[in-house]
Amino acid sequence: MPYAIIVVPVMPLRAEHAHKSEMISQGLWGECVTILETGPDGWVKVRGQYDGYEGWATANNLETIDQQLFDAPYTHYAPHWVTPVSINGWPMYIPYGCLIKAPNADSKRTVWGKAEIQFEEIQPLQTGNHNADSLMRIASRFLNTGYLWGGRSVFGIDCSGFTQSVFKLLEIPLLRDAYQQATQGITVDFLQEAQTGDMAFFDNADGRITHVGILLNDHEIIHSSGKVRIDSIDNQGIINVDTGLRTHKLRIIKRVSR
Repeated sequence: MPYAIIVVPVMPLRAEHAHKSEMISQGLWGECVTILETGPDGWVKVRGQYDGYEGWATANNLETIDQQLFDAPYTHYAPHWVTPVSINGWPMYIPYGCLIKAPNADSKRTVWGKAEIQFEEIQPLQTGNHNADSLMRIASRFLNTGYLWGGRSVFGIDCSGFTQSVFKLLEIPLLRDAYQQATQGITVDFLQEAQTGDMAFFDNADGRITHVGILLNDHEIIHSSGKVRIDSIDNQGIINVDTGLRTHKLRIIKRVSR
């Protein structure tokens, strides 16, 4: 099956091959995909390399690449809320946290298929252990980003897109949806035992996990609900600090590590 790389800042990933179809997720600039199927009017069904999520995208958002680039590791990331790059001599601004496959730490140029990419500033991914300060530094870049169903960037993000985006820069891969992420890591039995970076999951009246956030301690959580915000949490769930209303019912706490 052919491979491709995303060459637009944010690529909608839709449930069906139509622009009016539900946006179920997004692909970000520099992420690789496998093309599974070709549909009508320039649509292709793709599977994301990072999290295995499948959906429909338009082929003009993609550049065909060889397997060598597809298999290469992500080595750098976009360090600013918007980071300038150029593609075939034309300017582009990509969102914070885009993962990038670059040839070496000193290079400011690379080629993806027929696309020549020029970087102004990218940062190498940091390997090794990450502490609470690292997590808060990354998570705080998303504060006040508006909630967007299917969103995965600082231009608009949903709850599981937020947790996935934070942890990917800590080199901890998460699945895409909240109920999928709840299958990862080990269970923390009590909120009072929570550490910074533990994930809290919340369910609806039917018992289905529908929301996730990142615990800052045993009484505060950062999550995407209306916007990325910091709220209070207790053993029952989240309390909106602005309204005093309880908004989400706590189901389980999980701890993931590299």
